[in-house]
Amino acid sequence: MPTNGLHQVLKIQFGLVNDTDRYLTAESFGFKVNASAPSLKRKQTWVLEPDPGQGSAVLLRSSHLGRYLSAEEDGRVACQAEQPGRDCRFLVLPQPDGRWALQSEPHGRFFGGTEDQLSCFATAISPAELWTVHLAIHPQAHLLSVSRRRYVHLCPREDEMAADGDKPWGVDALLTLIFRSRRYCLKSCDSRYLRSDGRLVWEPEPRACYTLEFKAGKLAFKDCDGRYLAPVGPAGTLKAGRNTRPGKDELFDLEESHPQVVLVAANHRYVSVRQGVNVSANQDDELDHETFLMQIDQETKKCTFYSSTGGYWTLVTHGGIQATATQVSANTMFEMEWRGRRVALKASNGRYVCMKKNGQLAAISDFVGPDEEFTLKLINRPILVLRSLDGFVCHRRGSNQLDTNRSVYDVFHLRFSDGAYQIRGRGGGFWYTGSHGSVCSDGERPEDFVFEFRERGRLAIRARSALRVQNAPHCLLASGAAAVAGRLPSSEEGECRGCGRGQRRRETSRGREAGPARFRAHLGCSQSESALCFTAFKPFHECSAPTWPGHTFPDGSGQANSVFL
Repeated sequence: MPTNGLHQVLKIQFGLVNDTDRYLTAESFGFKVNASAPSLKRKQTWVLEPDPGQGSAVLLRSSHLGRYLSAEEDGRVACQAEQPGRDCRFLVLPQPDGRWALQSEPHGRFFGGTEDQLSCFATAISPAELWTVHLAIHPQAHLLSVSRRRYVHLCPREDEMAADGDKPWGVDALLTLIFRSRRYCLKSCDSRYLRSDGRLVWEPEPRACYTLEFKAGKLAFKDCDGRYLAPVGPAGTLKAGRNTRPGKDELFDLEESHPQVVLVAANHRYVSVRQGVNVSANQDDELDHETFLMQIDQETKKCTFYSSTGGYWTLVTHGGIQATATQVSANTMFEMEWRGRRVALKASNGRYVCMKKNGQLAAISDFVGPDEEFTLKLINRPILVLRSLDGFVCHRRGSNQLDTNRSVYDVFHLRFSDGAYQIRGRGGGFWYTGSHGSVCSDGERPEDFVFEFRERGRLAIRARSALRVQNAPHCLLASGAAAVAGRLPSSEEGECRGCGRGQRRRETSRGREAGPARFRAHLGCSQSESALCFTAFKPFHECSAPTWPGHTFPDGSGQANSVFL
């Protein structure tokens, strides 16, 4: 059974970009390092670890290899050390423009270079020895003040952000980190940016851009005047204080932002715990008591719902559903069945959850009818960032199509529409499926897309047919029209992840497969679905257990290329 997950701090992973906009890369062959990659992927991801000797030095560990970067006395660098030694110790020297200089602590030389000509032998800092930090975690998260132990959230009435929340509940607690011009902006859920004086503005002004600094695994945000963001005053208003060095007040943790949902029953009323422990569909307003955190176990593929009152939904005597459980058990797990724009929930007694005449929920039905179907609405993603295995989803330059392999991301806006979502992109255009199956982003009229939560941290998006990442050069986002027309969408031989039957190999014009088989679904297989899976609410390269009752999606349902939300 899954364990409860609360307040999981994100492991800080990042990429280092040199002066020529290339990422520091750790290669498996020979454990060599270079700076040749144009985008941030697994081989370009690093973790900063404190020196075990409690000094000011740090260690740089490759997330890909699990080995440490080292610099010898003659300047040669490698990523071979399985255990940190003397040559693995570096000093991080932040520069006024936000970039880092990495100095070997035992040898006093600076690390830098271009392409495969990297060394740690420079005696002074030049542009070649400066590195920009690009976070490799999902940019949508919760921000926790280390000193106050309170969460930052938007205060619409005061027109500010404040660190005064006991828990990250509701859409106001969502923050999006926007990487631009080698700095970061803090974007609120209503698409405004936090300026250093505490005001919220609609454009990313210079005073709304911050340099990231790390201290003891925590984050600090330094503005253009060298001052740091901190909660100020009794209300905890977030603004730049007087300190020019980060102390405890200026440090923050980033925590995963898991999906928060509301459910609407057949009587068109919200499922709620407002009137006590019984879970009932009897409310007309969508507030905290009607909001639930969804957690899906990675092994059983069943979900739990956690209420704002601190209890999980649980099956009780005679099939009743109450929000009283403090621990996850078999009775708190529900199987989700996606039925177009609706979802049905099956409890541990093998029966479906239905709405009784008085509005209370109970698992007493053997079949699914209107009273057993619910509309599930995701509320804490009014703005959305998507990432696939190859990179972020972003507009293609000079086109209305979408790439899925970019190192930068676009922020999309969601609008809920009766169990589906309309996705609006840059310039106000809507997503729609084109005549050739490609997904375009300049539509004048919105098209409905159905979201299905099918794997922890991932989201399947279904269009009129199904969405998939086209396994072709440049990684275009495309619909699954190929499968409907009778062509297999897989890119190499393998077994269907749904039924296990074999597939043929897709050949390119050059006579070989176009790329790795990340989309395997047998044509006509009833056990798999050719929908595009978007990975959400989690770090880029990890599948760690959720902290706030989080989010899992079943592995075997038409798994396509994943995109991080």
